[in-house]
Amino acid sequence: MALGFPPPQQDFLTQEVYAPSPLFTWAELQSMAADGVLTPLYEKSFTPPGLAVTPRLRARAAALVVPDRIRRKVIAGRMTAAWIYGCADAPERLSLLVDAKHRISSVRSARGCILHEVRLGQLDVVSVGGLMVTSPLRTAVDVALNVEADRALPALRMMLSKDELGVRLRLLALAVEASPRVPHKKSALRKLAALSTQPQSLPPEAAA
Repeated sequence: MALGFPPPQQDFLTQEVYAPSPLFTWAELQSMAADGVLTPLYEKSFTPPGLAVTPRLRARAAALVVPDRIRRKVIAGRMTAAWIYGCADAPERLSLLVDAKHRISSVRSARGCILHEVRLGQLDVVSVGGLMVTSPLRTAVDVALNVEADRALPALRMMLSKDELGVRLRLLALAVEASPRVPHKKSALRKLAALSTQPQSLPPEAAA
């Protein structure tokens, strides 16, 4: 066995998500990514190449962007949650929801994040990779209500196509209709109507 030489750099890659730390600096991570030793995940986080990127890993990467001081008070939602579930592109800025009982004024804004004050029920939030995220159904409702059609429709189609998320078009429509009087409700229902007229884009079970 050769002595006096460090093992290949890949031997150090025993964890799933890498970000600037005492182990590797930002410059070192960038260099490793340029060499193909790491694959960019989100912002300043990376994964070993070939590792399957799951909702848990995306949530962990997003959590690294959220300051510690507000992480327990915010919930990843809207297109950020859709991305975490693998149904949208990575967001330029994280959409973070703040339950109305906390008030946005009690949570100072953070770079790279957009805060929205909302009302959340017990079933609207799940924990993914150490980050609080809106449930798949709540995410789909919020995307339908708050995101423009050209971005919302592809994300909603993807969510409907993933059996593991448990979102069904009929259930989604009922949830939107049951929402209190909120802006853009009619627009959301038009988006869902557009989805129902394009069943070929969805697996048969997704429209059930």
